[in-house]
Amino acid sequence: MTLDQLARAIGTTAAQISKLEKGERRLTVDWMARLAPPLGVDMADLLSGPFPPPSTHSAAAGVLLPGGDAALARPPDASDPRDFIPVRSAGRGGTEQEMFLEDGPIDYVRRPPSLAQVRDAYAIYVVGDSMQPRFRPGQILHVNPFKPPQPGSGVVVTKTGGVVLIKEYVRHDGHGLHVRQYNPAETLLYPATEIAAVHTVVGLQEP
Repeated sequence: MTLDQLARAIGTTAAQISKLEKGERRLTVDWMARLAPPLGVDMADLLSGPFPPPSTHSAAAGVLLPGGDAALARPPDASDPRDFIPVRSAGRGGTEQEMFLEDGPIDYVRRPPSLAQVRDAYAIYVVGDSMQPRFRPGQILHVNPFKPPQPGSGVVVTKTGGVVLIKEYVRHDGHGLHVRQYNPAETLLYPATEIAAVHTVVGLQEP
């Protein structure tokens, strides 16, 4: 099968397939799901070894060891979506910018233990430096949309005007939502009428 034939079979271009082969584009779960059928292989066959062990999470120590849940390990059952959570585009730091959460997942990562039973859990990339040093560009935040935020919690704030922000929760009162950013350091107030949702960050992984 040529690059052109494979590209036509999955609805992309030969240039994109070439980038995947050369390692210039990341082989995500979505790409694997598209490539496996026309190639006649399982999704896991597209991953090159060595693979990390099935679990390197130490419950006793309460820490993630290298190559653990934060890594895209060989899926035990690639057809089971419960093993993964979607990465829902980038939350941009600094000045407010449009969000793209409604556009659907741009990637998938292993579901961390902190979100093992959480419905609609997701992850989001950090872009920009408004929350450094707490959150750095390129990190992936794990988000629980149902956990009430506490003072000091990292939060993903969705505004009614189509903006997503990553901040630190301060409080929610009659004046609105109070959040803190680090760079530049200031506390911001958003009227309640401007806020569509506040979701709590429960963990992160390095890029």
